Amino acid sequence: TNSLTMAWRLFKNLSEEQQRYEKQLIFEHPAFVKLCQQVLRDARRLTRGDLVFSLHALVHLGVPQNTLLVQTLVRVCQEKLNQLDNRCISVLATTLAGMDKDKNVSALQAGLQLLVEQRISSIRDIFILQNLMKCLGKDAPVFLKKKLEMAVMREMDGLTFPNALRMFLALTAMNYCSLPILNACSKKIQENVHDAPFRQLLLILEACHTLQYRNVKLFSALADYVNSTAYLWDKRQIILFLSACETLGFQPTELLDVFAEKVTEDPDFLNLKNLLVVLQVYSRLNHVPRVQKHLFFETVHSCLNKCLPQISSIELLKAVYSLGILGYLPQRALDELLQKDSKDELTLSDDFKEQNTVMLRCVKTCMELDSPSFTKPAFVLTENLSSLVSLNLRKAQEALVELLGDENMFRQNVQLPYKYHIDFEIRMDSDRKKVLPIAATDDHPDSHVQRLAFLFAPMSAFCLGTTHPQGKLAMKKRHLNKLGYHVILIQNKKFQDMKNKDAVEFLKRKIYSEDAFSFPESTVQDNN
Repeated sequence: TNSLTMAWRLFKNLSEEQQRYEKQLIFEHPAFVKLCQQVLRDARRLTRGDLVFSLHALVHLGVPQNTLLVQTLVRVCQEKLNQLDNRCISVLATTLAGMDKDKNVSALQAGLQLLVEQRISSIRDIFILQNLMKCLGKDAPVFLKKKLEMAVMREMDGLTFPNALRMFLALTAMNYCSLPILNACSKKIQENVHDAPFRQLLLILEACHTLQYRNVKLFSALADYVNSTAYLWDKRQIILFLSACETLGFQPTELLDVFAEKVTEDPDFLNLKNLLVVLQVYSRLNHVPRVQKHLFFETVHSCLNKCLPQISSIELLKAVYSLGILGYLPQRALDELLQKDSKDELTLSDDFKEQNTVMLRCVKTCMELDSPSFTKPAFVLTENLSSLVSLNLRKAQEALVELLGDENMFRQNVQLPYKYHIDFEIRMDSDRKKVLPIAATDDHPDSHVQRLAFLFAPMSAFCLGTTHPQGKLAMKKRHLNKLGYHVILIQNKKFQDMKNKDAVEFLKRKIYSEDAFSFPESTVQDNN
């Protein structure tokens, strides 16, 4: 057992390439064959510690799971399961977490689960608890997950930074979002973020995504750390971090600005794969760099042009779509995209036909509405879809009726050209002092009538913890502005949480506020 364990300890510190080479040498070595034969022969006479450590070492050295040796050790572990102490249980749990499910492994795992249920109150080591969580995994019954949660909470006073990092992974393995544990671990990580290896930062963000755990303070601490040490990291590492933030809907503003500068200073690292990720990140998070924004877009545009000879149809569509969301029209790439569209190469070459159709329609809308030659139409053809509103808009409808006095003072479920839809529309006089009846302005279209479009959007349409709209919503707002609407974005969940009286006052402020009629544009369309 000592020989096997030492071999594993030396082996695990090697690089992947060295491991492949050493593994072959180990397996071909006659002493290793004799050692395995001796373990197989003496399996039932091994002490409980030697048993679990031998299995652990052999599995992690890469001895195939279907060999007689590994299967025999697994069966002996089943027989001696009740004799294992907590430390041995922890080692066995770590081993099983890395093995494929087969008849013997599943039986041993089931037995281990029963043993943990009996012993959980006596396990006081948070490291052992983490190993058990990883082993039992997402298939563990809910009551056992709760027991493990309570056991961990008992030991949180001695939580260390490495344990906090491992706890995120353990909860991910169980697919169990324990807010008390995650909040405590997040606090510990924020205090010691400078000690975290880069890979661990990514694993934390990936775990948060899997567990649907959103902690703006944690994400900000990680982003601030990467931003303050950006000179230490490879640009590809920063891309991975930004991509993980984008998946969470979190906008690390300063880091995005710093990275944009790196792109303009040295764009050569932007191969096609990296370019597509960068475009997706900036477009979804609706981020236009605050400094040298035109240079940034010209740089990525130039990189896209260099990639055109080898880019696939779908990749081209995604790249142009991402730039279109930000209000930038890459002309050469657009021309090539439209050529491919005319040959039906965009809808026939991919499984996601509906998604591609939506992206292409969006690109064509951007070409029209974001063109410098587009002028605001005097009249926009609209259609009322239905007099009924969805349940999640009922409160808004009632608040507007109470505020304006009559349903004839606003429209609901309005369908616009370009497949855009608005939840409610009201019209005001040119001084923005008075709301006008819909029928009166329909009969006499007047260019001085102010049109307000209310969009009640889910929280997921905004960057996490902010009122900053993500790409698609920001593009819709920009295009509705082009069509002559003043757009009021409202986070529907927060609106639903308001008392009725507060909801009415909130809408009143939105309607009569000067801010409702401002046109803040964070796009680069003036560069086109």
